[in-house]
Parts: sequence; structure tokens; C-alpha cells
Amino acid sequence: MKKICTWILGIVLAFIVLLSGALIYWYFASINYHLTGMPVLNYHQVNNKFHTVLTMKPENFEEQIRYLSENGYHSITLEQFEQYMEGNTSNLPDRPILITFDDGYVDNYEYAYPILKKYNMVGTIFLITDFVGRPGYLNWDQVKEMSNAGMEFGSHTLSHRPLDSFNRADMRHELVGSKKAVEWHLNRPCDFIAFPEGKFTDTVLEETQNAGYKYGFTIDAGRDFPWDNPYDLDRIAMFEGPISFEHFRFRLTFSAFSAFLWKTHKFFEHMEFTKPLANCIPEP
Repeated sequence: MKKICTWILGIVLAFIVLLSGALIYWYFASINYHLTGMPVLNYHQVNNKFHTVLTMKPENFEEQIRYLSENGYHSITLEQFEQYMEGNTSNLPDRPILITFDDGYVDNYEYAYPILKKYNMVGTIFLITDFVGRPGYLNWDQVKEMSNAGMEFGSHTLSHRPLDSFNRADMRHELVGSKKAVEWHLNRPCDFIAFPEGKFTDTVLEETQNAGYKYGFTIDAGRDFPWDNPYDLDRIAMFEGPISFEHFRFRLTFSAFSAFLWKTHKFFEHMEFTKPLANCIPEP
């Protein structure tokens, strides 16, 4: 019995040492994208009207962008991100970061865009193209104005319905139609898509590639490396809450750790007999 207890204690201590070492590594290497990957931030709304986890207060959003600016981060363009994914980092600044927004809410123009300009940063907005011009969403004049000023735009499909809910023909329509809409209005290629709700299947990935997209973003937590599947890219979701800034800084610094927790949770959740274990692992 004593030997068994000693053996178990040894395993626990070894796990603690390994986890501590990993956390120390992730902390000190978090600013080196060569070691821990490219951080891609994911926002949605920025306003004081709605109070949801996906609605960042403008003052909190500015605090986060100011932190990035004061700590040497540089927002990059989609072209620079593509160069990174191709293994060409010669034109990347120190501490590069890609800032993205999903859905295309009008408050991205009213609040997020001026804040980004204030700190000389740019972002990418993934548009639900059938929603452009509707109340609460961007219109094409606003999209064009921001595009001319350096903001970039990608597809979030036509309707925002998860792509895995369509048959192949309708899936193709969602992918091709939204891509053409962005390209027609902005006269620029639309090579990036963010999957609605982050959901995809092998068929979705096949049709995404057939539609002419080069990269696809999910909502899975983590950073991106050049060797990752270009149609299964991670992002770091940013949520509003009572400790918004602390949450932001933790997720930015320990996004590799967040990815580890996220993927471990999903791994155990997919098997019936390990689901109780998955519930013990937080989804950061």
C-alpha cells in the first residue's frame, strides 16, 4: 500500500512539475510567435447598448487595444498573415497580431474602428453579407470607407447558418455567394472566411476550398502555426465580463494553455464514457 501511495504521489508531482514548466514556457514565450504561434483575436460587438458576453464595452475594448499598442504588438493585414502561413516572416513586425470581428455589426464602425485608428491598428471584419444594410449591421458605404482606410473584410457566409446544416448545393451557394458579394462591392479578393459558430465538416472544408477560399477560421481557442490546416485555424475569443481586462490579458498570454484545455475538453467530450471527465476541464 505504501508503494502504491508513493507511486501515485510521484505521478502527481511529475504532472505538477510538467504543467508548471509548460506554464512558465507559455508565459515567457507568449510574445514570440515563432515559439507559440500567431495570436488571432476574435471580437463581435463593441457598444454600451447590449450586455452580453460577446458585446465589449467601448472603454474595455480601448483598454485592450491600448495595452497591445503600449506593449509592442502590431496588428497585421491578411496578406501578412498569409505570408506567415507560407513560412515567410521577413515582412512581419515584432509581436504581430491579427484582430478580427465576426458578423459585421454597425458598432464596429461606430466604436471599434475609431479606436483602432487612434492606436494605428487595423482589423478584419467577417461579414454576413445578406445582413449588410440591415438595422444594427454595417452598410456597404461604411464597409467601403473602412476598406479604403486599411480595414479588411472576409466572409461569414450569406445567412450565418452553420454550414454543416446545409446540403452540398446550398452550402456551395452560401460560400460562393458571400465571397462574390465582398469581392464585387470592394473590388478586392475575398480569400478568408470565418465559419458561423465555428462549425464545419469534411464536406464543408472541401466546398470551402472549391469556392476559392484559402483560409478558414474557427472559434476553437489557440494560436496558429504555418503547418496548421489552413481551413481549421484557431482564434482567441474575447469576452466581456466583470474582469474583462484581466481575462483578456490571461487569454492573450496563456492562449497556448487555453488551447491545451480546449482541445483536451473536446477530446474527452466526444467519448461517452469520458464526458464526466470533460466536465471537470474548463473551457477557457
